Amino acid sequence: MLHVGGLTPLSTTDWPGMLAAVVFCQGCPWRCGYCHNPGLIPPRSEHEIPWEEVMAFLRRRQGLLDGVVFSGGEPTLQAGLADAMREVRALGFKIGLHTGGMYGKRLAEVLPLVDWVGMDVKAPFADYVLTTGVAGSGERALEGLQQVIASGVDHEVRTTVHPGLLPDSDLVEVSRDLAGRGVKRYAIQAFRSQGCGNESLCQSATRERSLQDVGAEMAGLFEAFTIRA
Repeated sequence: MLHVGGLTPLSTTDWPGMLAAVVFCQGCPWRCGYCHNPGLIPPRSEHEIPWEEVMAFLRRRQGLLDGVVFSGGEPTLQAGLADAMREVRALGFKIGLHTGGMYGKRLAEVLPLVDWVGMDVKAPFADYVLTTGVAGSGERALEGLQQVIASGVDHEVRTTVHPGLLPDSDLVEVSRDLAGRGVKRYAIQAFRSQGCGNESLCQSATRERSLQDVGAEMAGLFEAFTIRA
């Protein structure tokens, strides 16, 4: 049984190029200050949507949507993720996954079931704790990234950029590291205050240089590079 904290009926941005519904899985082990879905962090919520309702909705959308993205929270936190993906795939939908890569065993279990992965890389791996608040998170994220790359599954790596958490020099370092590890498609996206519960981060998000200017230093490293400002 999957614990679902929210459902977006139609999105054109959560899986680039696809019309997709987004299933927001409840629960995340990390405490990123810029999180814009803090209500999804606890493992359970009084506002959960029963999985049967999600499936009933998807049956009504057969032939109208290209795919379903499992997002979060962190989907791989939940033991029921693989079975949920199999149920959705049986309806004829393609499967997308948003992940931070922190649960390697479960990630390995679901990678054969997905058509696309959006992998979040938050900072230089050695400095992950400054963003996630959890020791050892960088090592787990790096392992997850290596799994995604090795799987051959279509994927995009993306980084949310808050100038107070990820200075421009660190962002460029991240991009060069990712390119060196074989990442072909990379996106950087600006921090957005909507939904963020950390007031100090919301008030300190002014950039000295635009993301476009910083992005110009890294665009040539990748086959596909996107700036979402």
